[in-house]
Amino acid sequence: MLKLTNVSAGYDKNVKNNKNAKNILQDISLNINESVAIVGPNGCGKTTLLKVIANVLPANGVITLFDKPFAKMSRREISLNIAMLSQQPNIYFSYSVFDTVMMGRYLHIKSRFANSPNKADKSAVIEALSAVNMLDQKDKTILHLSGGQLQRVFLARALAQQPQIILLDEPTNHLDLKCQLDIIDYLKIWESQQKNRAVIGVLHDINLAMRLTNKIIIMQNGKIMANTTAADLVSNNLLNEVYKMDVTQYMQDSLAVWQS
Repeated sequence: MLKLTNVSAGYDKNVKNNKNAKNILQDISLNINESVAIVGPNGCGKTTLLKVIANVLPANGVITLFDKPFAKMSRREISLNIAMLSQQPNIYFSYSVFDTVMMGRYLHIKSRFANSPNKADKSAVIEALSAVNMLDQKDKTILHLSGGQLQRVFLARALAQQPQIILLDEPTNHLDLKCQLDIIDYLKIWESQQKNRAVIGVLHDINLAMRLTNKIIIMQNGKIMANTTAADLVSNNLLNEVYKMDVTQYMQDSLAVWQS
């Protein structure tokens, strides 16, 4: 589905032409055919990797989507296939829930002569809102939503885009526990409904990462330290080394509190 080969990237404007530029991502090679969670300490390059996959940050190396190199794809073609759900942004407009989700259809609408939503667009929005249990709120302005409701609307907007891959950049930050679980579970259902779909999620909460998928990527200092399963992650000491703490003991201590 998505393949990265020897990919490096940074934020220097001349990174492609400056051999002395310091890259944040260092020689990343991945082959992603199913949902994966990316974990690692702050500043290790997780968000930078998502930006490269979303084609909003230039990179050295080769990225292919369904065997077609990014270099031979238009920005529109990449964007139709890859959607991104980030942390809840500040809101500066008072669109309705329905109109906000319709924004996910922008690239589809723009490709048509009339440049206006058609029946298929409206059906996609209704379906997306139903998937996140927000259809009954479709006429409400987003300024009147709770944080959890708002993030569900933005997830619906990504679903309405009808991509093959959804990128997550800490989408559950600042949400209560139920909202966090709901977002992850909605995404798992979406991924399971059709072949050739995947969620690539950056999550600080390791438990949420494991709830999303059994496939875990560990990053440190811009490099892939491991591409493994949740079971292997628990059984070795790599997390302890990356986070510089006894992660397993921390989890066991937390469980002991609940068991007591």
